[in-house]
Amino acid sequence: MRKPRAKREKRPPLSGPCEHVYTRAGGDTMHQYLRELYAHQEWADAEHWRAFEAYPAALEDRALYERLHHVHLVQHAFLWITGPRTSPFEYKKAEEYPDPAVLKAYAQQGLAEFEEHLRTTTPDALEEIVEIPWFQPTLKISRRQALTQAAMHSHYHRGQNATRFRELGGVPPTTDFILWLHKGQPPAEWP
Repeated sequence: MRKPRAKREKRPPLSGPCEHVYTRAGGDTMHQYLRELYAHQEWADAEHWRAFEAYPAALEDRALYERLHHVHLVQHAFLWITGPRTSPFEYKKAEEYPDPAVLKAYAQQGLAEFEEHLRTTTPDALEEIVEIPWFQPTLKISRRQALTQAAMHSHYHRGQNATRFRELGGVPPTTDFILWLHKGQPPAEWP
């Protein structure tokens, strides 16, 4: 018979040497880390688009295409959430992108805007609170946390699309962050 697990205690906030790396005290470091995550994200997205376009069955697959749309829609949503919100968010369904080239252009536009957004966002601004409106009650988190979530969300769904691509007979590109680092952090090369 297994022993019941001890209840986990909530972790205290970071302090000591780690605090500088991960928190406001190390804002410049966090800012650089987010810029790396987004440079990797654009590279990985471009690698997937290259593979999918070279294997026509991929972009014809409804599950893969809808998930690809979802990834880029959510990227745009977080760009809006962490930006100035000067206009309402423009939600578009996958059916509004029947041509993969138009969806790819939407992806490229959002990722280019993220690059500019991160370039101009100050470390102090990363700690400002933003609201995630699709939670009830509305979730209030730092801009840094929202940007981290957006990158992690894309990585998660990119893995799902890689699995689906393999099921369709394709060979998904390896897009691990560590591989990108090993290659010298190459810029995205869109097909």
